[in-house]
Amino acid sequence: MDSLLQNLVFRSICIIFARKNKTEAMTAVELNAQIWRDMGILADSETMMKRVAKYLRKLVAEKQADPTELTREEFFRRIDESKEQYLHGEYTRFSDKKEMNEWLNSL
Repeated sequence: MDSLLQNLVFRSICIIFARKNKTEAMTAVELNAQIWRDMGILADSETMMKRVAKYLRKLVAEKQADPTELTREEFFRRIDESKEQYLHGEYTRFSDKKEMNEWLNSL
């Protein structure tokens, strides 16, 4: 990836995390607006837009290939399964942090 494109992506990511009020997270609408502002800088260059499009395709492919990514339905199905297990007494209870860590280390 070209250094200009890397700088643009890095700048966008930094803006997301480096807020004036560090306790306030950037909303999806603010993030969307920032990305479009940054894209506007490159919009007049066909070469840069092709590179951005190529990079975006790469990111989409990575996201789609992520085996840990759950669909909304899968996420809520797992929550429902966990609730059922809890109601049937199928869970592990710990009396203290040491006991929990011992169980985690045994996995």
